[in-house]
Order: sequence, then C-alpha cells, then structure tokens
Amino acid sequence: MTGIVTGPRSNRKAKGAGGERRAEILAVAERIFLSGGYEGATIRKIADEVGVSPTALYMHFPDKHAMLMAIGEEALDAVLAESQAIAAGPGDPADRVRAVLHAHMNFALKNKTAYQVVFCEGARAIAKNQSRTRELCERYYRVVADLVAELGKAGRLKQGSSHGVAQTLWTGCHGLVTYLITNPNFGYVEVDELKALMVDGLASGLID
Repeated sequence: MTGIVTGPRSNRKAKGAGGERRAEILAVAERIFLSGGYEGATIRKIADEVGVSPTALYMHFPDKHAMLMAIGEEALDAVLAESQAIAAGPGDPADRVRAVLHAHMNFALKNKTAYQVVFCEGARAIAKNQSRTRELCERYYRVVADLVAELGKAGRLKQGSSHGVAQTLWTGCHGLVTYLITNPNFGYVEVDELKALMVDGLASGLID
C-alpha cells in the first residue's frame, strides 16, 4: 500500500508519478501557507487538500518546514541567478544596483504567491533554521550588499554605512511590492511609475 486512502474516503486521489505528486503537494502547501499563514498550517490540512493521507504525504516531505524550504529554493534559485548575472555585468555599479532592485520587484509581482510565502509568511521560519533556502536568501541579499560596498569603497555613498544603504534599498523595494501584492485595490498610479520612483528616489538620495 502507498498510504493513499481508498474505499470510504472517495475524495482521495489515485497516486500519480512521484514528481507530479510532489509538485502538487507544494502547490497546495503554498496556497495554504498564504491563505491561512504558515504557523497555522497543518500536515493533515495539506494532505486533505491534495487528496492523500498524511502518511502518503510524509513519503514526499517529512514536515511542513521541508515544504517551505522547497518552495523557497525554487523561487530563490531563479531570481538569484538573474540578479547575479546583472551584478556581474558591465557598467556603473550604481546602475547595476538599480537593475537588481528592478529585477527583484519584477520577480515579486510575477510570482506573487511564492514571494509572499518566502519573504513574508515564511520568512521567520526560514530565518530560524540553517538550510539551503536560508543560504540562498543570504546570497541574494549579498548581491546588493556587494555592489553597494563597491560604491562605498569609491566614496560614492552620500550617507550611512554600506550595509545600512543596502538594507534601506532592499527593504524599501520589498515594502512596495508587498503592498502592491497584499492591497491591490488601493488605487495606485501605474506600477512602473511606482517602481521607478522607489528605486530612483532611494538610490539618488543615498548614492552619488
């Protein structure tokens, strides 16, 4: 037996291929983490939504934290690679900082659910444990931090420390996309204008 319930539990689904089932579990977990919060999610609730028994779900993931890590890794792998490519490219480091910040916001708005799960709902759980997902988050931040440090060494920071500037740029852009995602009916001006104002306003005030 695979652990999938049959008989009276007619809502249970037939077992699919391992990769397909794993992807289905992650999609359901992502939705539940977002709608009800990571802390309130349970293995049973995720299993019920997928249509398998908790025992069958444990064959793919030992706990909900492992699901969160898998969601985080998939999302971060893509945006980290893009940001590293931008940072390693030619041109003024200040322009590359701006490009990385725009890439971050574009990623967030194209992957709203994953972004909320990783950077909002699950952020505390990720920070508590050593994992590849936490490592990816730290590497992702260092893309901006290293570029800002390069500007700092060249005497191009108008105020603050390198990490202070990097974190201000990072959290400012994070705050904007979080509001756009979680409160979409506010009546914002065009999103492209908001993104440009956020990046250019912060960067112009902090970088020479």
